[in-house]
Amino acid sequence: MTQARRTHDQQSDEVYRPGYEVAAEQLLELIARAGLRPGDRLPTENELAMQLGTSRTVVREAVKILSALGRIRAHKGRGLFVADDEGMLGTGRWASFFVPDDLDHVYMLFEFRRAQEMETSRLAAHRATPAEMAAIQRAADLCRHGFDIGSEDVFTEGDDLFHRSVSIASHNMFLQVAVAEARRLQAQSNLFGMRGTIGGHAGKAVAEHEAIHQAIRAGDPEAAAQAAATHIDNTLDEYRRAIQQRIFSSDR
Repeated sequence: MTQARRTHDQQSDEVYRPGYEVAAEQLLELIARAGLRPGDRLPTENELAMQLGTSRTVVREAVKILSALGRIRAHKGRGLFVADDEGMLGTGRWASFFVPDDLDHVYMLFEFRRAQEMETSRLAAHRATPAEMAAIQRAADLCRHGFDIGSEDVFTEGDDLFHRSVSIASHNMFLQVAVAEARRLQAQSNLFGMRGTIGGHAGKAVAEHEAIHQAIRAGDPEAAAQAAATHIDNTLDEYRRAIQQRIFSSDR
């Protein structure tokens, strides 16, 4: 896709998007960039309006959306705060039925993640801004650095940042919330399956991240979606192998 066509597609998308929806996505990006955690205070509506270059009315509507999603809590007389993600798509609903050591649940979660990651990558190839592309690259580089030095913690941090950055670049707040929650649940299942691995799987993941990154940079949505699907499929295969090894080891 040419840069002119990509720019045209981005402009076309923006024409049909209400200001409060754009502002809600910008608020999510602000929370992510600032590294704000549940309970942290946000700027006032007036301050947010100035930062986002919009009106207080638009910000107020955006806050209503994010409050319904469980991402922001508005306390009368106290201000706005980052919430605990226990809203419409948050942990309170999903964690109530997900069992991290139930393989059927884990495999269904991978199916769900595959669909999510394909769509966020596809949309990111259409919509990623230069700043968002830079964030994706930094995350991919951090993940590679973790692999190079053999640090699982650094690798995991880069991996989380990579998938979060791609979801932010999709400019779809529902996907951003869903991706974050699915990865949180997968982290629980990894305690039973893949905790402590920084070997072949990590090396493949680094290369797969780079393939997703390059497809998004090239503005090729289908290549980005396919690269994301390959990444999730390979992660699932590695998870299966890790589980089998633990089962066989426990039988000895």
